[in-house]
Amino acid sequence: MAALGGAVVGAGYILSSFANNVGMLVLSYGIIAGTGVGIAYGVPMVVVSRWFPDKKGLAVGLTIIGFGLSPLITAPLANQLIGAYSTRPALRMLGIGFTAIILIVAMTMKVPPKGWQPSCQVMAHLSLPPVTYPPSMLKTRFFYALWVCYAIGTLVGLSAIGVSSVVGEEIIHVTPAVAASSVSLFAVFNGVSRPLFGWLVDRHKPHAIAIFSYVLILIACIMMIHAQAGHVATYLISFSLFWFCLGGWLAMAPAVTLRLFNPDQYAQNYGIVFTAYGAGALIGTLVTGQLREVFGTYTVVFYPMAILATVGIFVASLLLREERSGSPASH
Repeated sequence: MAALGGAVVGAGYILSSFANNVGMLVLSYGIIAGTGVGIAYGVPMVVVSRWFPDKKGLAVGLTIIGFGLSPLITAPLANQLIGAYSTRPALRMLGIGFTAIILIVAMTMKVPPKGWQPSCQVMAHLSLPPVTYPPSMLKTRFFYALWVCYAIGTLVGLSAIGVSSVVGEEIIHVTPAVAASSVSLFAVFNGVSRPLFGWLVDRHKPHAIAIFSYVLILIACIMMIHAQAGHVATYLISFSLFWFCLGGWLAMAPAVTLRLFNPDQYAQNYGIVFTAYGAGALIGTLVTGQLREVFGTYTVVFYPMAILATVGIFVASLLLREERSGSPASH
């Protein structure tokens, strides 16, 4: 599956180099390459969760760092290739390069035999009471609670990411150079939060970690609602929190999926849960832009973000809570 995803990604990039209109570019670069990413994205998380069954959240969070920090390599590389060879040859070279790299890495991926446990964990595993999982993820309230919470987290996070630089210039009145360089700081928080939130999910109730993320978002929203020109520290802290929580949700959602539902069906389950990310991305970017057009300032976007964070707190506390003895969450 990883190899298939890599091949589809490469095909999307190469086909996009021949695009002569926006529709063809959307089909090749957006749909085809995006489908390849979707196919390959979950495979490393399945593999590491099987090899580290006692530290699933941390293992997934560490793996997802690659997804979050990859633009630090690919973005400057793409800029250099475009500057040296123009856009179309750059897309072909990137497509060939991505395909080759993913195919090579895919050859190293394998899962342990079913029921395998690390030798140091075998006795501890045998001493635990049996864990019962719901027979169908879609028939539980936990799925819908997780989906809504994930959608809110990504909607707010991706909306904030999309306006990070322009908010710094428009509201705080920092220079474009400072706004652009601030994104590098935000990206660090986005990367660090992934293993941290995965580690937290291994040790605490999922609803408690979700509430923690929403409280941080709420604090960031309140800070930005009161931000004025020259409040650089407020801007940096707030958007660091936004990026921090988005990275956290990208680790938390797969880790919670592994914890609450049958790990043997993780690939299918998380594929469904991950649709919340797409919904959050689509709604967030469209609504943010519309609010800016209607009210003439980005300050207003932080009010609905704060409301959504509050909704997320209630959904997590009421529907994502799991207390039953013998359940995945109680373990």
